[in-house]
Amino acid sequence: MVPLSAKICLLGDYAVGKTSLVRRFVYNLFDDKYLSTIGVKVSRKVVALPRGDEVVELTLMLWDLAGSQEFDHVRASYLRGAAGALMVCDLTQRGSLDMIGEYVQQMHQINPGAAILLAANKQDLRDQRALSEEEIAAFAGSLGLQYFLTSAKTGTAVEDAFRCLGSLAISALAGGRGC
Repeated sequence: MVPLSAKICLLGDYAVGKTSLVRRFVYNLFDDKYLSTIGVKVSRKVVALPRGDEVVELTLMLWDLAGSQEFDHVRASYLRGAAGALMVCDLTQRGSLDMIGEYVQQMHQINPGAAILLAANKQDLRDQRALSEEEIAAFAGSLGLQYFLTSAKTGTAVEDAFRCLGSLAISALAGGRGC
């Protein structure tokens, strides 16, 4: 098994579920109490991913960045060296897409080859949705991103999104295609 490591940043407005997605992926836990991230919180998880005829043991270093504009001035320094980013929006908050394009642009400027995915979170709250899957698909397509409809609460597509992003990061590091 080939060992690799990738820094992955989570970006999105406050309260879209970035911390909850990390917690679900790393610990398989969910807590609906909202705790605002101050600055950055780093977690790690090792996953085995296929690459051609071999298996790569990828250590994902997950940087959960604060969603507040108060941290705009330090965000660029947190993004340096990232192999990928998970852009997170909240399906119940139309405005949560507003900054995603800017985050994608900033990520491309700092890390031109970085892998980027969109996670449209809180898909379990169907009766509270403000964004349709068609809108998410069109938005993601306009930025050239793959997307997943996720739920940190139920775990829906969380593992898939992170594993896909890990595969894309491995491919970006090797100059290949991805998941």
